[in-house]
Amino acid sequence: MTGRILVSFLVVATVLAGLGTYYFQVYAFYDELPAQNSVRLTPLGAAAAQDFAVANFRGIDSDSSPIRYRACFDIEIDAAQLTPYTRATPLNAPGWFECFDAGVLTDALRDGRAQAVMGVSNISYGIDRVVLLMDGRGYAWQQINPCGEAHFDGDPVPQGCPPPPERRD
Repeated sequence: MTGRILVSFLVVATVLAGLGTYYFQVYAFYDELPAQNSVRLTPLGAAAAQDFAVANFRGIDSDSSPIRYRACFDIEIDAAQLTPYTRATPLNAPGWFECFDAGVLTDALRDGRAQAVMGVSNISYGIDRVVLLMDGRGYAWQQINPCGEAHFDGDPVPQGCPPPPERRD
C-alpha cells in the first residue's frame, strides 16, 4: 500500500510540474503591449530608424528574454523604401497569439510573397528588431544578430560591431 501512495504522489507531482512548466513558458512571462499607432523602421540608406504609421497593432513582449517580442499590424509602405534584412528567421510565438504564425511567415519569405526589413538595429546589444511586410500587414520580432551571436558565445565580436557591453559575472 505504501508503494502505491508513493507512486501516486510521484505521478501527481510530475504532472503538476509539467503543467506548471508549460504555463510559465507559454503564458506567465508574456505581457500584451498597449496599442500603438507607429512602429520604427529603418529607411534605405538611413543611419537610424524612423516612425511609420500603423493600425490594428497587437503585440506581446517579456522581460525574461530580449527575443520574446512579437507584433502584428496593418501598414501601407513599399518595402523598397526600407533597409532589407537578409538573415530574417521568424521565431515562434505562443499559440494564443494567433496573428503571428512563424511557419506561414517563413514560407511567405522563402516564396518571395513577403519582404523582411530592418526595424531597429541593435535594439539591445546583439538584438535586431525585424519586420516582415506582406499584403499590407507587418509582423515584427526580435532576433540575435552576428554581433550578438559572437558576444553571447563569449567569442570576439566581428569587425564592424559596436563595442559590447561590459560582462557582469
